[in-house]
Amino acid sequence: MKNNADIIIIGSGVIGNAAAYYLAKKGCSVIVLEKSESIGNGGSSRNGGGVRQSGRDKRELPLAMYGIKNIWPTLSEELDMDVEYYQQGNLRLGKTEAHLDILSGLTKDAAAGGLEVRMIGGEEARAICPYLSQEVTGASWCPTDGHANPMLTTLAYYRKARQLGVRFITGEGVQEIRKIRGKARQVVTQNAVYEGATIILAAGYESRELASQLGIDIPMTQALLEVLVTEAQPPMFYQMLGTAAADFYGHQSTHGSFVFGGSSGFEGVNRDNGTPTTASITASCICRGIMKYFPMLEDVKIVRTWAGWMDVCADMVPVISPVEEVPGLIIAAAFSGHGFGIAPTVGLLLSELATAETTTLDLSAFRYDRFKAKI
Repeated sequence: MKNNADIIIIGSGVIGNAAAYYLAKKGCSVIVLEKSESIGNGGSSRNGGGVRQSGRDKRELPLAMYGIKNIWPTLSEELDMDVEYYQQGNLRLGKTEAHLDILSGLTKDAAAGGLEVRMIGGEEARAICPYLSQEVTGASWCPTDGHANPMLTTLAYYRKARQLGVRFITGEGVQEIRKIRGKARQVVTQNAVYEGATIILAAGYESRELASQLGIDIPMTQALLEVLVTEAQPPMFYQMLGTAAADFYGHQSTHGSFVFGGSSGFEGVNRDNGTPTTASITASCICRGIMKYFPMLEDVKIVRTWAGWMDVCADMVPVISPVEEVPGLIIAAAFSGHGFGIAPTVGLLLSELATAETTTLDLSAFRYDRFKAKI
């Protein structure tokens, strides 16, 4: 019976770990299977750390707002680990009229959803963050947004879940989800067969192939994301940053280093093992974009970089849904590069779905079958 549990979770990223923790709090037995030898080895521990509401699709906004109001402020205390959560606002920057048009549209949509967010001019933006260049002509400003440390958050959920009895098994790549009498029941790996009453599929892009074996298609693709980390600097500002042009996003960490994410458009991949990589051409491209907004960083050294795949959904909104055709299966995938900030909320909602409770928030907009042709 050691390979049996109430819930089997595929994927030990921040979403899977959060779901495991909230399920364990409810008294469920849980097994988490992770293909990598390391916990959170994908995008969960390698991202810009944004905990933001602004700039989100209106369908995602309630999830982000719930988490920032009800979970993030006390998460460090709840998990007994400092996740380095800062709630000092989010500046989304613009330099041209076209940028300001984009930001104005996003701001209008978010304000209609009940979010405290507004457009500000360049001078007010520099009053909030004096290090901005004179090229910045305006920004959207959301004072309740913030950021956290993604690696620490992922590991904090993992550690607390383990303390509550969750079993994590790394180096266990899933090959198949097997139905028994029409219900998703078994998870087959290269080493063993695991069985549970409910299976949560939270394996990033690899979720697509596993779901397709059961006749379920999640229309998503891979996109490369790169992150740069600088040497430590004196405390400057702790707002979360982004741009209308998507040049970069990021923040200054507790350690003092800046963590910036971006995309150069050049997808360099190590041909030996398929591991995505950064290179001098990609890192320098992102840095040039950053320096147009923060020229005072031009002499700061980059100490490390990393790259990873995002699971990008066709409509840029995740799938968080039980599957009617396959009872017992719940999908949590296709977060399109902005799953970290809503991870605590999603973990809570997955725990409610898996235990057949009424969910705290309406999840109908995240159904897996929303892409089917309407007849």
